[in-house]
Amino acid sequence: MTYVVTDNCIRCKYTDCVEVCPVDCFYEGENFLVIHPDECIDCGVCEPECPAEAIKPDTEPGLDKWLKVNAEYAQVWPNITVKRDPMPEAKEMDGVAGKFEQYFSPEPGQGD
Repeated sequence: MTYVVTDNCIRCKYTDCVEVCPVDCFYEGENFLVIHPDECIDCGVCEPECPAEAIKPDTEPGLDKWLKVNAEYAQVWPNITVKRDPMPEAKEMDGVAGKFEQYFSPEPGQGD
């Protein structure tokens, strides 16, 4: 099992989760975070820290797509270990449906 970041993180990008991760397995895109599935130790401390409830265990049904997205982008985006302010539109974007298709950016974030 590993944890994955799902579409509700897109254009919210709260970083409370990265601050508590004991193995620094979060990677930052322009408007989204991902977890490296091979680095995640399945401790689960990140899940309750996410204000957008975007982090889920990959054992939940229907998360195969998100496991692939997390694995792919963790290979090319920079590592992030420090908490930063969320995106300016985070509150408005929290809970918006279909964010991956509408807003996902494959561009890397700034990382640490």
